[in-house]
Amino acid sequence: MQQEQHVQQEQALEDKAGQVRPGEELPEAELLAYLQQHLEGLTGPMQVTQFSGGASNWTYRLACANADLILRRPPAGTKAKSAHDMGREFRIQQALKSVYPYVPKMRHYCADESIIGADFYIMDRLHGIIPRKNMPRNLELSTAQTRTLCQRALDCLIELHQVDIHAAGLTDLAKGEGYTERQVSGWSERYRRAKTWNVPSGKGIMRWLAEHMPTTETICMTHNDFRFDNLVLDSQEPTNIIGVLDWELATLGNPLMDIGNSLAYWIQADDDAIARSTRRQPTHLPGMFTRQQVVDYYCDKMQFDASDFAFYEVFGLFRLSVIAQQIYYRYHHGQTRNPAFKNFWFLVNYLHWRCRKRMKQG
Repeated sequence: MQQEQHVQQEQALEDKAGQVRPGEELPEAELLAYLQQHLEGLTGPMQVTQFSGGASNWTYRLACANADLILRRPPAGTKAKSAHDMGREFRIQQALKSVYPYVPKMRHYCADESIIGADFYIMDRLHGIIPRKNMPRNLELSTAQTRTLCQRALDCLIELHQVDIHAAGLTDLAKGEGYTERQVSGWSERYRRAKTWNVPSGKGIMRWLAEHMPTTETICMTHNDFRFDNLVLDSQEPTNIIGVLDWELATLGNPLMDIGNSLAYWIQADDDAIARSTRRQPTHLPGMFTRQQVVDYYCDKMQFDASDFAFYEVFGLFRLSVIAQQIYYRYHHGQTRNPAFKNFWFLVNYLHWRCRKRMKQG
């Protein structure tokens, strides 16, 4: 009886999918028939639910009689040329699996858009806790446990940055050298294309980034969306990380930019009210590092110079503003009806203010 109760408690902590959002339904009968042709031994029935987290690709749980699967597909509507590439995301995780144990097992990629209206891939579901805006209601970590989790999350990213991309055969994933310059010019162009009347021009920030690019760069495997709500924690020991999700933006890049990108989402307990209202991961909890402590810990472990991190922080904030603006652009033009995106234009204005403030601090 005690063991059953323990299992039930663990299951209660696990991240759960909910009802599929209107307009984002899957053709279940056609999908099941297709999967039974390509996944040996798969049997129905299949229950489809959708995860609410994330504002980009759509993620579904496919609970079948003998398999627990995840389907990832791009959103409807206009998308950036290089964004939402399901085939690339599938191939990166497949290549990484043998050298980075936190990647879920990939099962199948489908390029045929006639099946569900878009390309998609299937992977095994990782059973565990996903730390979203707040920890699950029945999970309370001590300050010491929270600090351990924070350190282990950063160690998990450091482990990715230390993957031997040559030995793992990952060198052909991307161009590598010149990454920093391509990122600055690429995200600047994306912002210009997605701009609407109610957000700033961004010209001053884009010019500052171009003028303050570092003269040297290290190239390694980077995630570029490394946040707590993209981690899966062990239900039995929540300070242990068992998975890293959402590899859409992963590439061969500058690891310091990866940290800068993460810091853009890192909301501290003492941040202003607007920042706190945007928090989507539990970085406010007692025991979590501050942004400066993240930089210090990471740079000490990687033996990087942490004396001037302004460029990477400003870039991370600007890049997040572009992501928000691209999402808002789709909402503004009626390509998505998700009401959560209605006020993203305000977030873009705020992030540009944060950029300018950090630029002045130097």
